[in-house]
Order: sequence, then C-alpha cells, then structure tokens
Amino acid sequence: MANTRPWPLDDDDRPSGSVRPLSQADLQAILARLNNDPDQLLAGTAVDQPVVAVRVRATVGRPGGSAQARWRRLRAAEWATWTRTLPWRVAVVLGVGAGGGVLGSLLAPRLGMVVATLAAAAAGWGLRFRPSPDVVAWRRGAAGERRTARLLGPLERHGWAVLHDLALPDSRANIDHLVIGPGGVFVIDSKQYRGRLKLDSSGRLWHGRYPLGHTVQAVSWEADQAAQVLPDPGVAVVPIVAVHGAQVPWGKVVIQGVPIVPARRLLSMLRHLPAVLGPECVVSLADQARIRFHAAA
Repeated sequence: MANTRPWPLDDDDRPSGSVRPLSQADLQAILARLNNDPDQLLAGTAVDQPVVAVRVRATVGRPGGSAQARWRRLRAAEWATWTRTLPWRVAVVLGVGAGGGVLGSLLAPRLGMVVATLAAAAAGWGLRFRPSPDVVAWRRGAAGERRTARLLGPLERHGWAVLHDLALPDSRANIDHLVIGPGGVFVIDSKQYRGRLKLDSSGRLWHGRYPLGHTVQAVSWEADQAAQVLPDPGVAVVPIVAVHGAQVPWGKVVIQGVPIVPARRLLSMLRHLPAVLGPECVVSLADQARIRFHAAA
C-alpha cells in the first residue's frame, strides 16, 4: 500500500467547524480557491473558511449481485442432484410410513393410520431438500453486502461515491464496495458471521475454528489491485473488513494493517476522517472507477 493515514476508530472523535448558509462573500471565496487549488477546498479547518461537498453522481452497481448469482447457480446444481435421488427418497418415506402403520396397529387398531402418517411426515422432513452450508454462506454474504450498501448510502449526501460488486480486471475476484470521498479511497469487504470473533495470544483473529488471515490477505490484495486500476498512483487505497452479525474484539481490531470493524460503525468512521481529497479529485476518481471497473454480475 502506497501510504498510510490515521484511522479514527473512536466514534467520539468529532471534527470541529461550523455550518451556515453560503453568503455572496463565501461564494466568491470558493470560486477564488477553485482557481488556485481545488484539491485544498476541504483541507482547511478555520471557521471562516468555506467548506463545500460536491454531490457525486449516484451510486452504481448492485450490492451482493455476484454473490446472489453464485448462490442461485450452486443451489440449482444441488437441487438437480437432489431431484435425481427423489425416487429412493419417496420409497424410504413410503416404507417408513408402512412400518409405522404396522407398529401402530399392533399397539392399537385405531393408531395404525395416525402412526403411519406421523412416521412418513418425519421421514419426509428429514429427507427434504436443504442447500449445503457452503451454498447458504453465499446467500448470507449477499445479504451482508446489501446491508453494508444501505449503511454506506448516506455518504453520497456528503460528497462520497460508492460503487458495489466490481469485477477486478483479469481476475475472478470482485470488490464488494469501493468508496471514494473526501476521506480517501477504501475497498470494503462485507462479512456476515454468527457468534463472535476471537483474537488469540499470537494476534490471529478467528471465527470459530477458522482463522481470518485469508480474508485479511484477500481484501489487502483487492485494495492493491484497485490502486493499480485507478489513475492516480499517489492515492492510497485502504482495505477494510466490515463485519455483520458477530462481535468484534474491543469493537475494533487491526490485523496486518487492515481494520476489522462492526459494519454499523462504517458511516460514522468514514464521515469523520480528515479530508485528504478535494471535490474535483473525488469526482475524477469516481468517474474513472466507473469507466475502468465493471459490475461483477
């Protein structure tokens, strides 16, 4: 990664400043600064210095589109496999029902039909179609990406651009969310987990029995690839892992330089970053990203 920048992980951090309607003098000052150095418009902190945010063109991409498509393909393949086994499954259900009916008749003549029905229903429930856990994980992942997109949506009102589900050139990998705004450029990977994440004594982060080192390396690689695709080599692309559904140790953790944070904190943290990109730079990078990336699904 080309550069590093401070990461405000505390929600209590708030930038100072004031908000007031633009006067004619303010407008003249803005135009004067545009003629001089447009990238410095958002860098000032003085109260009498005008601060503006350009509304970037609407978010593009369908959040979770490729994950949802993958879920449908895998589910359809498993359904096709399951339907090929349907004859023996029906035979098992009928056999269990017949056996239950015989057993019920031995206990009491009137119980035969009741026991047969209950036994067949139980067997049918046990042999019903159920997607595998790996396939279900794709559906949960798509849902997590949609939730992250809803959380990031309000950034657009503050001069940010958010692009979703972008395919990396010459790769089968995709970027869940590419966020470009005054605070910088970020690749955000959405993760939908259950339970809680645990940090061991060696500094490795685990979700149950599975280490998250591969996840961290993957999002770092995606950020590096995005930095190569974007036209400005001086702009660092910061990777972030946004977690839904699981507790993150201490509410935040940084593994191999990658912040892993609860997804609900994304909006607050990104909005309160110090401004490092001016409005024109944000618009230019967002437009170039739309040209150089395409939707993964």
